[in-house]
Amino acid sequence: MAPACPLLRFSIFLDPSNMVYLRWDHDEQELMTFELQVHTTGWVAFGFSPHGELPGSDIVIGGVFPNGSIYFSDCHVVDEATLEEDESQDYQLLSVTENETSTTMLFKRHLRTCDPNDLDITVDTARLVTAFGTDDTVQFFKGQRFSKSLFLMRYRGPCDSTDPKIFFTYDLRLDNFAVPVEETKYACTFIPLPMVKQKHHIYKFEPVITPHNITLVHHILIYACGNASVLPSGIDDCYGANPDFSLCSQVLVGWAVGGKSYQFPDEAAVSIGTPWDPQYIRLEIHYSNFDLLPGLIDSSGVRIYYTPELRKYDVGVLQTGIFTFPVHFIPPGAESYRSYGLCNSSQFDGMNGMLVPDLHVFAYLLHTHLSGRGVKAAQYRNGEQLRIICEDNKYDFRLQEVRDMKEILIIKPGDEILVECNFQTLDRSGITFGGPSTMNEMCLMFLFYYPRNNISSCMGYPDILYIAHVLKQEASDAVEGMMAMDFVDWDNDTVKIAEKAAKEADQVVMIKTINELQRNESGLIRDMSIPERAACHNISAHLSLSHLRATANLRLTAVCTSESSTTEETASLPLLSLTQLVFPWLVLASEYGK
Repeated sequence: MAPACPLLRFSIFLDPSNMVYLRWDHDEQELMTFELQVHTTGWVAFGFSPHGELPGSDIVIGGVFPNGSIYFSDCHVVDEATLEEDESQDYQLLSVTENETSTTMLFKRHLRTCDPNDLDITVDTARLVTAFGTDDTVQFFKGQRFSKSLFLMRYRGPCDSTDPKIFFTYDLRLDNFAVPVEETKYACTFIPLPMVKQKHHIYKFEPVITPHNITLVHHILIYACGNASVLPSGIDDCYGANPDFSLCSQVLVGWAVGGKSYQFPDEAAVSIGTPWDPQYIRLEIHYSNFDLLPGLIDSSGVRIYYTPELRKYDVGVLQTGIFTFPVHFIPPGAESYRSYGLCNSSQFDGMNGMLVPDLHVFAYLLHTHLSGRGVKAAQYRNGEQLRIICEDNKYDFRLQEVRDMKEILIIKPGDEILVECNFQTLDRSGITFGGPSTMNEMCLMFLFYYPRNNISSCMGYPDILYIAHVLKQEASDAVEGMMAMDFVDWDNDTVKIAEKAAKEADQVVMIKTINELQRNESGLIRDMSIPERAACHNISAHLSLSHLRATANLRLTAVCTSESSTTEETASLPLLSLTQLVFPWLVLASEYGK
C-alpha cells in the first residue's frame, strides 16, 4: 500500500544547515501552493530568481509581529539594494504562524500571473531564493540568504508509488578505486547482476556516493550487456586504448550530479532473470578532479531495489541527441549557439528483429556539460511536429535528474525525435568540442519507456564538410573539417552562420542495439515550433491588497522598501500590518480558492 498522500506531496530543505524547509504541490487549476518553514521568529522571504542573480527576482515576504499580528507582501528586487512592493499582489496568503523557534508561511499563486514583476513557474529548472532575519524589521539584503535550483513541476510523489512487500537491494559500485590525478577520468568495469532463478523487476535505484567524493563524481551510468558479449575483467578507462571497456551501450539506469533516487511507476520496471535479460552490466563513473587532488579513493555506484512482485511492463531506455564523437563543436564567445541531434526511427523494426511496439514514454533525463543553458526535444510524424516532448530552458548542470512526464507520451516506429541544446561560451576563447571531459560538451536525452525493445541509442550528427565549406574553409574529409574550425575567425556573424549550416546540413543518424548492431540512417533537421504560453491569471482582480485596504479603511505601508535608505528612515517605516485584515483575507482567499 502506498502511504497516504499529504496535502503537499513534495518537500526539500533549501539550505545546507536545514534551517529552511519547503513543501509544495500544484493542481489542475494551475495553482501552486507553498509552505515555507524557517527556523526563525523574524521575517521570512521566498521567491524566484531569473538565473540565480537578485535583480529581477520575484519575492514574497511575511512574518508575525511579537503582538501576534501578521504581515505579508508580494515584492520584486529592482537592483542590489532596492526591493519594491508589486502594484499587483498575486500571492494569496493562507496563513502565517509562529512558535518558539519557527515561522511557517502558507501561500499560493498561479503558475503564470499577469504581473510583469512575477516570474512564471514552468517546466524549466527554477532558481529559488530564500532569506530570513532574526526579528521583524525586514532588511532583505542584510538577512541570511540562500539560493537553490529546483524542479517544481513534479507529477509523481512518494505517495503515488506502491512499494512491494518483498524486495532486495544490490550495489553496483567500484571497490576502493584509486582516482587518478587527472581532471577527467571515465572508469569502467563489468559487474554481474543479481543471480535470480526467476524473473524479478528492478523498481527503484539510488546513488551510493562515497561521502567525501560528492563533488568528484559527475555521473554514473549502468549499461546492459548483451549475453553474447565477451567482457574484459578489471577496471580501465571507458574510452581509452582498450575498446572492450566501451562495450555495452544499452542504458539501464543513470544518475548525474544533483540527482536523487528514482522509483519507476507502478506499471513498469527493469526486468532481470529471464533468458532475454542481461546478466552483466557495464558500470561507468565519470570523475571530475579539477583540483588534481591526490590519494582519492572511491567506492561509488548505484544501489538497485528488485522484487519478485512483477509489474505489467518491462522498462527500456532510449538514448537520443547528438552523437558526441567526432564532429560536435561549439564556437567560442557565443551568447547562444544551438546544436541539433536527430533520431529517425524508421529502421527500428528491422534492427529490433521484430516489430517494435509503440514506446510509452513516462520519464526523461537531460544531459549537457558546463556550457549547456537549455535542452528541448520535439516529436515529428510524417514530417509534421506533434509536440514538444520535454524542455528545460534554464538547465542547471548541477541538477540533473530523472523527471516524470505529465502524461504518457506515445512514440511510434517511424517517428522522428529532435533534440536541441542551447550553449553559451562567452567565457571561452577556443572551440568546445564534443567529448567526455566536463570541459567538452554533450547534448543527450534519455527517454524512459515501456515495453522494452532492443534499440539502445539513436543519435545524429551533421555533415561537417558542408559546415566547413559554408564557413569558407578547405577540407576533404571529416577530420580536416573539424580541424578547419580552429581557423575560423569567430564572431557573432560566423557563430550564426555555423549554427545555420549545422542545422541545414544532411544529418547522419546512428542507431544501435543492445547486441552492438549498428546502422546509419539519414535525415534533415526540421523547424521546432514552440506552443503559445497559457493565459495568465490575475488574482489581484479578485483579491487584492488595495481592495482589502479600502475595505478595512486602514493606512498600510509596504514591507518592501529600498534598503538604500538610511537606517533611521528604514526603522521608521511601519511594516505591512494585517492585524485587522487577517480574517477577511483568509475568508476571501478561501472563497477564491474554491
